[in-house]
Amino acid sequence: MTVTNVVTGAVDWAMDRTIGPGYSRLGFEARKRFWAADPPSDALKGRVALVTGANSGLGKAAAVGLARLGAVVHLVVRDVTKGERAKAEILDAVPGAELHVGRCDLSDLTAVREFGDSFAGQLDVLVHNAGVLPPERAETEDGHEVALATAVLGPHLLTGLLSPALKASLDGRVVFVSSGGMYSQSLRIDDPEYREGEFAGAKAYSRVKRMQVVLAELWAEELRVDGVVVHSMHPGWADTPGVSTSLPRFHRVTKPLLRTPEQGADTIVWLAASAEAGRENGKFWHDRRVRPTHFLPWQHESEEDRLALWTFCETATR
Repeated sequence: MTVTNVVTGAVDWAMDRTIGPGYSRLGFEARKRFWAADPPSDALKGRVALVTGANSGLGKAAAVGLARLGAVVHLVVRDVTKGERAKAEILDAVPGAELHVGRCDLSDLTAVREFGDSFAGQLDVLVHNAGVLPPERAETEDGHEVALATAVLGPHLLTGLLSPALKASLDGRVVFVSSGGMYSQSLRIDDPEYREGEFAGAKAYSRVKRMQVVLAELWAEELRVDGVVVHSMHPGWADTPGVSTSLPRFHRVTKPLLRTPEQGADTIVWLAASAEAGRENGKFWHDRRVRPTHFLPWQHESEEDRLALWTFCETATR
């Protein structure tokens, strides 16, 4: 290992642990000077990608990045009108891109089943980006807490439904878009629906983001034998409509330091297309580098809790 690698590694570690510098645009700008190489410009030519929550923010930015690398991109959205608007904007950025808009509310398990059953043909990349930070506790028609249904149950069900297509791919990949906020929470399999205590939207969001990271690891093991790679990542602090709407005070204070959606989505696209990411499996990434999933020893979940999460997801999505 060279002196340069030692120094850059130490700087990267320090930014990661101090959060503010590492999660902001400052961290992005610093790390891109020494991070892993970009995929080839045609890395995804002939491949098909599906991005949930693709009408704005990180989802739309990821769709742009995937299309630029040659992928056919399915934009999965709740509102088709907004989806078509996003499609037009992506075509302005990537003329000639092949894009398809599909409607699916990830919090509605019936809608997820219908979408998954109707999706036909090739699928090489599945990006679970859709999420919500609810101001108060609410339940879906299926009786599940909204943030949980959107970020965990819906994606779990959709991954299972689309797994035959991913297994048929020569290089199937799944990416869960989590959040650095998950570091603040342990896996709460004892209260996954957040029925106990006073509800807080930011806490609920962080809880389900922790679940996503564990779920990605579990899906990595489930699909490993079939050659499908599953990763999770966090984008840092990005200036997206979701942040400005759900966390207005945080957005107002940190706006000068927030990443662009394109910067936040960079690792999503890199995980979908790079050879390096394809040689790993079940990892948690930020700025093109594997990151620890826990900083505090008492936050580590037991193997029993991890399996209980899988059982819960399986039972809830039957």
